[in-house]
Amino acid sequence: MMRMRAIPTALAIGLAAAAVTAAADPGQDVFQKNCVACHGANGKGILPGIPDLTRKGGVLAKPDDVLLKHVTDGFKSPGSPMPMPPKGGNPSLTEAQLRAALQYAKREFGK
Repeated sequence: MMRMRAIPTALAIGLAAAAVTAAADPGQDVFQKNCVACHGANGKGILPGIPDLTRKGGVLAKPDDVLLKHVTDGFKSPGSPMPMPPKGGNPSLTEAQLRAALQYAKREFGK
């Protein structure tokens, strides 16, 4: 009987921890909900032509204002068969959310 109760408790703790992490890093939340579909959870890009965010001296090496403009307005990387849509295809994202997602990507992949 005790064993059956431990599983839901562990699951609840895990879900609560995930919620706290997302709340603690809104950039991670925005990235995971809007950017992962193309850039992948590992930042390497999942389709040909999507920039590898982990590449040293790559796209994340650009100045923040340039990156924000590309994310806000959309951008087609040289050699890419398709452009990134404005705001990653989510017009409801605010500038603050876009900045947070860029900072998360730089912290996570621009090492």
